[in-house]
Amino acid sequence: MSETQFNVTSNAAKRIAFLASREAKPVMMRVAVLGGGCSGFQYNFTFEDARQDDDLVIERDGAAVLVDSTSLELLKGSELDYVEEMVGSSFQVKNPNATSSCGCGNSFSI
Repeated sequence: MSETQFNVTSNAAKRIAFLASREAKPVMMRVAVLGGGCSGFQYNFTFEDARQDDDLVIERDGAAVLVDSTSLELLKGSELDYVEEMVGSSFQVKNPNATSSCGCGNSFSI
C-alpha cells in the first residue's frame, strides 16, 4: 500500500474504530465517489462487512477503510479526516484533485 494513494488521519481512524465497535459484527468503512451532488461527484461513506477484490484496504489505529479502484482514481493523494467543529462533526476528504467543491464539502468537481 502506498501512503500517497489515500491516507487516513489518526482522528478519522479513531472515530471509525469507535463507530465500528458499536456494530453487531466487524465492519470496515467504505469511502466511495459517486456521480451526483451539486458539483458533479460526491463522497459516500458506508460501513461494510466484506471487501471486494479491487479494494485498497487502509488499516490504522484499529480501523479499516476500503476504497474501490474506480473511486481511488478520483481520490489519489487525498486524506480522510474527522473534524469536530462548533456546528457539528463530520468525516471530510481533503482532495488535491478537486478543482472546486460545494459549501457542504460533500461534493466536488475535477
